[in-house]
Amino acid sequence: MEKHFSINFMAIAVGLSPIGILNYGLNPNKKISYGRFDYLVSTSSVQSRTIRAVQENSGPRRLVDIIRTVPDISRNYFKSPSRRALFGGIALLGGFYVAQTISLSFGALGVNDVIAAVICVLLTEYATKFYYSRSKVTFAIALLNNFKMGFTYGLFIDAFKLAS
Repeated sequence: MEKHFSINFMAIAVGLSPIGILNYGLNPNKKISYGRFDYLVSTSSVQSRTIRAVQENSGPRRLVDIIRTVPDISRNYFKSPSRRALFGGIALLGGFYVAQTISLSFGALGVNDVIAAVICVLLTEYATKFYYSRSKVTFAIALLNNFKMGFTYGLFIDAFKLAS
């Protein structure tokens, strides 16, 4: 009920605005296209003005079609060197943050800290083997390596903090 009221109120506010949007040729039940959506606007009376969003029939409609376009979109998004550097830095700092969190959590409790250290070393060594066994390094693998470097750096910094 509240959503419907706010949509009607917004339509009335737009219709009564000083811009005079109704003077620009909006006939009753006029279809307005904006991007991928069509809007049906009924202007028969001020009280019953409604706006309804209807998706067009062209373009991907199923979830599978949208998921299939994600690799192309991400490949085009990460072509810029500045974006690649930005996400590389985020991966580096993310690894540092995870290392600090693991070190703080297991170090403060003093329980299972040896097991946590073994798991951290195994994951780091597996990431190193995975990175250097590839003949071609993709951007996702480079992000994994940046995360590993930040993780290792965070563990070293925490060890220096404990030693002092």
